[in-house]
Amino acid sequence: MIDRNTSDQHIVEFDLTAHEARRRTEVVAALGDGWDPLAVMEGEADAYRLLYSDLDAEQQATYDMLISAGVLPGPGRA
Repeated sequence: MIDRNTSDQHIVEFDLTAHEARRRTEVVAALGDGWDPLAVMEGEADAYRLLYSDLDAEQQATYDMLISAGVLPGPGRA
């Protein structure tokens, strides 16, 4: 058990809430007005489908095994 009142231990707390809000604001500002998050997500889904399309039988079996093990998300979950 830790005694919080000993002289050799000091509890230090940082509230990073304001910093995180500022960081997110700066990221969105840096992305600019042309950034379309929906288009980005659709592009990522298209890339995921393309990556795992046209697999041979052995590749498909490995892919299915990785999905069932929870290593990869299943189709439509990427």
